[in-house]
Amino acid sequence: MKKLKYSLGIFIALNSLLFGCQEDDASVGEIIAPSNIQVSIDIVGADANNPNGDGSGTVNFSATADNAITYKFVFNGNEEVSPSGNKTYDFSVTGISTYTITVIAVGTGGISSSTSVDVEVLVLYEPPIELITLLTTGSWRIKSEASGHFGLGPVGANVPAEFFAAPPNDKAGVGMYDDRYIFSADGTFTHITNSENDDPTEDPSGTVFGRINLIDELGSHSITPNGADIENYPLDDYTGGWSVSAPGGLETLNLTGTGFIGYYTGGNHRYELFRFAQQPPNELILRTTDGNNEFDWWFIITSEEVDTGDDVQPPFDTLIWSDEFDINGAPSATNWTYDLGTGTNGWGNNESQTYTNDPSNVIVENGLLKITAIAENGGYTSARIKSQDLFEFTYGRVEVRAKLPAGGGTWPAIWMLGANIPDIGWPNCGEIDIMEHVGNNQDVVSSALHFPGNSGGNPIFKATDVPGASMDFHVYAVEWSSSDIVFFIDGVEYHRYSYTQNLPFYNKDFFLILNVAMGGSFGGTIDSGFTESSMEIDYVRVYQ
Repeated sequence: MKKLKYSLGIFIALNSLLFGCQEDDASVGEIIAPSNIQVSIDIVGADANNPNGDGSGTVNFSATADNAITYKFVFNGNEEVSPSGNKTYDFSVTGISTYTITVIAVGTGGISSSTSVDVEVLVLYEPPIELITLLTTGSWRIKSEASGHFGLGPVGANVPAEFFAAPPNDKAGVGMYDDRYIFSADGTFTHITNSENDDPTEDPSGTVFGRINLIDELGSHSITPNGADIENYPLDDYTGGWSVSAPGGLETLNLTGTGFIGYYTGGNHRYELFRFAQQPPNELILRTTDGNNEFDWWFIITSEEVDTGDDVQPPFDTLIWSDEFDINGAPSATNWTYDLGTGTNGWGNNESQTYTNDPSNVIVENGLLKITAIAENGGYTSARIKSQDLFEFTYGRVEVRAKLPAGGGTWPAIWMLGANIPDIGWPNCGEIDIMEHVGNNQDVVSSALHFPGNSGGNPIFKATDVPGASMDFHVYAVEWSSSDIVFFIDGVEYHRYSYTQNLPFYNKDFFLILNVAMGGSFGGTIDSGFTESSMEIDYVRVYQ
């Protein structure tokens, strides 16, 4: 139940005679030092019977001065900028304590005047020991693998990320996911801006992510915005302070200075703690209001580090799964299932075929799997088989010996999708295209990687010439490790991509897909004289 609060506005007019801290008026040309600094203090819940407040520890300060263009507030050595002159502190020392706040009024040319005020505040709230133990155990990070780990909604709403909830790994590469936050038992808050530095004591530099204009509070920059965001803003590791209070009965994590978590939003650096019983004990949901009072920003943080597992690297020389296609008839039901029909929007690519499980489109005979695209009844039929829910794996070498179809509009593919696609969708699940070929660009084979930020028409892509791709068998292979994805044709490497733990290829299961599409965004125009053509596969083998 929220406490009923009463506010007593305490107005204090401060001047140099009273405090001896304010500078005299001074001018140099058009540069005039601010003067007549006045500070009003509102101790929340203060009244005649409770002059030190209601025990929440919340105090609102408001500063004005002649010729000031911005203000700074200093408490315990931490300086915070407030262009409006307004600042809220949530004090956390139990009992009645006296706190000293310095207000700096800044004028043109950077010339400033300052004064200090003392305020006596009552704090009754003591944070639960289990919360303090939780926060001070290990370091914290944005839980990038969780849906809604970052988002925004209307101010004051209790529905997390109502306007936008980031899908897993949506903000990879912008300076958010490699940050770490440490809440030390002595009240020190440490923000490591690049946890991947080999030795952060020697190289404290990293980058962060923030809201356009608001992030200017951290210093000047020349970074071109991406919409309303500033990505990869350079910032060194820093320290400040932290405490937990409960204004309005809601436990709140308070960071001093410019301390922030995840995405710089300016504002008051207060993060309300939304903790739910169904969440793991090492996970917190945070809400903060930005400095424009425009949105509430939501974050999920965890003290669990990304599961590094083993550093899985080749050689992958143990055969763990294969299909040699040595039994005539339908593909093995133990190994393969089917995608059927036309999918949504032609399987997402405006493709023209209908996938079937008819023997005319997919069959094993004479030691080969044959997937055949056929022109019939004014359209096209073909087949797409997959190992989803039957065989899924993490890391290894995939080898497929195949001869490719020919003809304008044919689009055969040997590829893989993240097994979590039913839960998080594409491209969040990741896609590894081991081999693609289009008949309109005969004998040019390509490989590609799709993931958030590099998907659709913007994948990580490379093509190479394979003379006789539709006349001879070739071995198309990928080696997928915990740090690299490498593509080969007939044992020769031609495409390598190194990736970080934030991408969906890291420590996640994938499944295999074999298909022949017709037309679409990649296959292009279908030859009007096309009748049929097959992709023939001798074997599929997976090694670890």
